[in-house]
Amino acid sequence: MSTAADSGPDWRRLHPRTVLVTALVTAGVAVGAAVPVTVALSGRLGYPAAVGWALAGAALLIGCAAAGDYVRWRRTRYRVGAERVDLHTGLLLLKRRSLTRERIRSVDLTAHPLLRILGLVSVRIGTGEQTGGDSALTLDPVARAEGERLRRDLLDRPAAEVSVTHRDGELAALDLRWMRYAPVSFATPVLGGAAAGGVMQVSDWVGAQTEVIHWIADRFRDTPLVWMIVVLVVVALVGGVVGALGLWIESWWNYRLEREAGGTLRVRRGLFTSRSLSVEERRLRGVDLVEPLGVRLAGAARVDAITTGLSRDEESRSADHNTLLPAVPRPLADTIAAEVLRETVTPTGAPLTAHPRAALGRRLRRALVVALVPVLVQVLLGVLLTPVLLWTAFGCAVVAVPVGVLLAVDAYRSLGHTLSGGYLVTRSGTVRRSTAALQRSGVIGWTVKQSFFQRRAGLLSVTATTAAGGGAYTAHDTDATEGLVFAADAVPGLLEPFLERG
Repeated sequence: MSTAADSGPDWRRLHPRTVLVTALVTAGVAVGAAVPVTVALSGRLGYPAAVGWALAGAALLIGCAAAGDYVRWRRTRYRVGAERVDLHTGLLLLKRRSLTRERIRSVDLTAHPLLRILGLVSVRIGTGEQTGGDSALTLDPVARAEGERLRRDLLDRPAAEVSVTHRDGELAALDLRWMRYAPVSFATPVLGGAAAGGVMQVSDWVGAQTEVIHWIADRFRDTPLVWMIVVLVVVALVGGVVGALGLWIESWWNYRLEREAGGTLRVRRGLFTSRSLSVEERRLRGVDLVEPLGVRLAGAARVDAITTGLSRDEESRSADHNTLLPAVPRPLADTIAAEVLRETVTPTGAPLTAHPRAALGRRLRRALVVALVPVLVQVLLGVLLTPVLLWTAFGCAVVAVPVGVLLAVDAYRSLGHTLSGGYLVTRSGTVRRSTAALQRSGVIGWTVKQSFFQRRAGLLSVTATTAAGGGAYTAHDTDATEGLVFAADAVPGLLEPFLERG
């Protein structure tokens, strides 16, 4: 039962419409499950009885879910005090959580379509500590006005020094021309395949999969096999393009990047599900320009924040949780990166030191191994089992070897590192190229690795460890001497005790 401490005037409840939200969401799930259940039962019970059982099951499911959420609502209290934020919840097992206000690093607001219709938001208050779910409190849901009040109150900080060269307010807003970069992502073929699989699955639920297959076969009855495959692939890609555009619109519609008073960067976006992400500038340690291969070929890049206080559970929950800017033309990405860092020139655009040619040889050898191992396996099986596999091996070699060589050369050309003002910059990757600009003051240590093969080639890899972002940023396969000097110059005194300079 409730204690006296939980019933004081400072304690608040979640919004009572949470029970309605749970009932409606469960109803949607129940309707979706009732369709295949009704079809499955109708063969033995007939449609009237099957519909009756499906409705009874749906009603029971909705009732249980609503009752459970009513209990949760009755047993949940939160309080925002001068020093702490407290959350008490639970029936049989009372769970009490408390966060110190000075350690709070993020207050993010999210609202799916149903919450938006009802004027509610889910509030996630995080400390950013690397302790899994215990690093955050979630208030789900509260009124939108209450969520905004909590965000302003908990992120209230002393005003930052005013910058003469960099403005506050809106830094970037949605430009519909950015949408052209959505179809060149790796999600496009995946979505196309998922759409084709979805059609076959739905047709199986309604018992029409055989008819669908026969219908497709009739359309291509007089078409050569190669052209049939080409047409089906094109249709799947068109479906993938439509899906990629839809996902982009859902994720980035109403996008705005703002700098608020007190030094907080705020990203707001979302068509149906609205999202609000706040990043304190005092925990910003740099930016990462990310260029997936398709996006890079289109001359674009996205901007991710390198911050302290981004916990692992946040990263697993959303791959773009720390994205400040979606894929945009590369010059604009550099401009926004400079604005975010309050720099006149972005460090991500600084000229980079090229890596030795020996690094190219390492990538070529790895690419050839990856390309030729499957070929050799097919050749072996072809000799032992069937000559058909010899032809497939030849085809794989013709395609995989040139592609592997091209990717290896591109990976080598992408390598680079430099020091630019107060930042160290590293770049690497080909399928996903990353140009990270990390504050030199944010480096807490160095890891130097040199394998047997690197030692023979006169190379090594130096990794800057930090409490921000991914935790480590590496200059791969640098010249052995130059890489150590780079690390020593980036943070004077940190690595020098281990160096012997001539």
